[in-house]
Amino acid sequence: MAELITIDDPADPRLADYTDLTDVELRRRREPAEGLFIAEGEKVIRRALEAGYAMRSMLLSAKWVDAMRDVIDEAPAPVYAVDPALAERVTGYHVHRGALASMARKPLPEATEVLATARRVAILEAVNDHTNIGAAFRSAAALGMDAVLLSPDCADPLYRRSVKVSMGAVFSVPYARLTTWPRDLTQVREAGFTLLALTPDAKATSIDEAAPHRLERAALLLGAEGNGLSRHALAAADAWVRIPMAHGVDSLNVAAAAAVAFYAVTTGRPTA
Repeated sequence: MAELITIDDPADPRLADYTDLTDVELRRRREPAEGLFIAEGEKVIRRALEAGYAMRSMLLSAKWVDAMRDVIDEAPAPVYAVDPALAERVTGYHVHRGALASMARKPLPEATEVLATARRVAILEAVNDHTNIGAAFRSAAALGMDAVLLSPDCADPLYRRSVKVSMGAVFSVPYARLTTWPRDLTQVREAGFTLLALTPDAKATSIDEAAPHRLERAALLLGAEGNGLSRHALAAADAWVRIPMAHGVDSLNVAAAAAVAFYAVTTGRPTA
């Protein structure tokens, strides 16, 4: 049973994992270096634990102690009870969901390990917005993608905002980070995948006509907002596909495009 500790000093060093959560640049540097991430809200904390992430500590508003009692009873880590005003002083924002947990990261697998058992893979290039990363992972989980690969400059899926937007889906979809871009895309092709670049370019084939769901193994490349996929990524692809647009709209944002394309890639997928 975890020890429940009441803290009334925002400078208490035991709260160090939770300080300045709104300082994005600080947290982006600090969390991977220290091997931690922050799970926010009861559902996300429970999903992180179910996915096998080890808890370092938990920070709760007093009114959330009863709701999290079973977690407290099982957690082999200290649980800090604080009032909402103190939580806001420590974190830098009002903690609406009343519960935060500092979790230990797991070592990321190699891309080859992730690809070995996958048949439908999303590959994200330079998607550095945490909301879009979280939304892409949520869609990947919901629509049956087997894995996600990230270019070196993609945002951290375990950053608090990404985890929150994904509703914990980042814990259920295997992912890896490619180290050399776009050269490491050769690993994907060598694993038997057809590389499909999603682009609004007029030269691209409609994704319906391309029928990616019929491919034995399909890897869908998606780029960041604005610029889309780089010319190097486009050149590395086996084919270009696009989502047909209407009413003069030229494209969707990457999160919406990912959901549409994931459905097209996974619907009626081979089951053998």
